[in-house]
Amino acid sequence: MPTIEELRKIRIEKIKKLETVGILAYPAKTNRTHTIAEALKNFSKLVKAKKRVVLVGRIMAQRGHGGATFLNIYDGSLKQDTGKVSAEISLDDNKPISVITSGFGTIQVLLKKDKLGEKGYQFFLDVFDIGDFVEIKGTLFTTKRGEKTIEAEDYKMLSKALLPLPEKWHGLQDVEEKLRKRYLDILFNPEIKEMIEKRAIFWNSVREFLIEKWFLEVETPILETIPGGADARPFITHHNALDVDLYLRISMGELWQKKLMVAGFEKTFEIGRQFRNEGMDAEHLQDYTQMEFYWAYADFEEGMKLVEEMYKYVVKKTFGTLKFKIKDFNVDFGKKWEKYDYISTVAKHTGVNINEASLEEMEKALQNLKIDYDRKGFNRARAIDNLWKFCRKKIAGPGFLINTPIEVSPLAKKNEKNEKLAQRFQVILAGSENGNGYSELNNPIDQAERFTQQQKLRDAGDQEAQRYDRDFIEALEYGMPPTCGFGFSERLFSFLMDKPSRDCQIFPLMKPKQ
Repeated sequence: MPTIEELRKIRIEKIKKLETVGILAYPAKTNRTHTIAEALKNFSKLVKAKKRVVLVGRIMAQRGHGGATFLNIYDGSLKQDTGKVSAEISLDDNKPISVITSGFGTIQVLLKKDKLGEKGYQFFLDVFDIGDFVEIKGTLFTTKRGEKTIEAEDYKMLSKALLPLPEKWHGLQDVEEKLRKRYLDILFNPEIKEMIEKRAIFWNSVREFLIEKWFLEVETPILETIPGGADARPFITHHNALDVDLYLRISMGELWQKKLMVAGFEKTFEIGRQFRNEGMDAEHLQDYTQMEFYWAYADFEEGMKLVEEMYKYVVKKTFGTLKFKIKDFNVDFGKKWEKYDYISTVAKHTGVNINEASLEEMEKALQNLKIDYDRKGFNRARAIDNLWKFCRKKIAGPGFLINTPIEVSPLAKKNEKNEKLAQRFQVILAGSENGNGYSELNNPIDQAERFTQQQKLRDAGDQEAQRYDRDFIEALEYGMPPTCGFGFSERLFSFLMDKPSRDCQIFPLMKPKQ
């Protein structure tokens, strides 16, 4: 059996055969008249009219029968239900919702010696291989077996593949190799194609919902002099023209969008990429998509109502259902969303009253519960956060975590009835956080004090503590209205797919092969 390199050399020789007779192996133009999906959708009309069509695609299979050869070609076109869906969709699981449904364009091709001529027929067999992109001109018909087919009266090379495709059923088996050569995994795996399409529907439905609610989509800087808006470790880069170190953003423009509230905008949102230079696991990525919205004159209570409505809309629009099996949890978005009190939930599952326990007592509890935690820069906020993360794994949701301690919420307003608590809410789903929001802190004096405390924690070794941002404080001093902010990342999509986050990215980050 020839090696990959030997097969590659054979295919290069076939390019030379094409060039010898003046045929381009990689032409720029095609004469396609229909996508395969369009041809299949209008098949009966085209057959009845005996209309010639020109279809294009990659050869995915080839089999010969005497003076005839059958191909399967694939162009990736989609069959779509183009019916528009109103934002006021039915959230009843018993009622169907009109969603985009897809089939990827594949059709059978028949090449016959008596149709193409012996020379033309043999030239195809000599030069064309599985994996090549071809143009087929001909008429449509249905075989005796009921297979919709195009009978070729002419063909053209569009792109010669130098490497053979992996064998369809036994191709890429190694998980790392599948992610590294994701384009081949996508080509052969319908589930990955479907996931990519659902991912697009997911983010488009988020955008659609917010625009319907009169939120304005904005773009804010990716490169920042101070990474703000989250507790996370940033990536560092250097701006040569300005000769200054910069950071890739760790939030979806949180502080910038709040400046837009100062500027007089009432509702804004952004969907984009953000970056955190932290650990990798099934739920965490370094380069991922995030959405954040900011809503002036609204508080966290109003935010929870909007978020619940948005999640129901997005999951129903994307998946056609409100009921999911995620990890070991049965999750029903259609039921009444619960609210989980932070302090009582931690006490229930760990026996620790975080209002009264000392740092030493909380650390001892972490050790007794065998909870792994980072001892570098360890402080009260980190202790509380680690205890909570242990507890959340036991909650199915969907629901909202409320009454968060102010120590772990440096950008949220204090609860007006209890200043030890923040006006914060987090979406809890299948044992994890899948959304985070606040009544945003708009008191510049309070914010400056909290930034000062965060900077002290950072100086003591907590690399996730936030930096003091003077420009943001100055903006707040000009006045920012009461505002609710909320955001979630593509982790939510991966949870709904019940897959690790990395598997739900189209091209996940991979360490280069040595």
